[in-house]
Amino acid sequence: MSAKEEVIKIIKDLPNDVTLEDIVNELSVKVKIQKGLDQLNNGEYYSRDGVKEKFAKWLN
Repeated sequence: MSAKEEVIKIIKDLPNDVTLEDIVNELSVKVKIQKGLDQLNNGEYYSRDGVKEKFAKWLN
């Protein structure tokens, strides 16, 4: 599905009384989720131990 088709589907699934701000928020959430999934699929994530190490550095 093309990006344009995805946007049209998202908008069609929203209620009729939706505001422009609501539409922008829905699209923003979709973009962020897709970006996260892409990063996950590309191996761009921290392991549990990696997260623990980062938190330990931040908290010290």
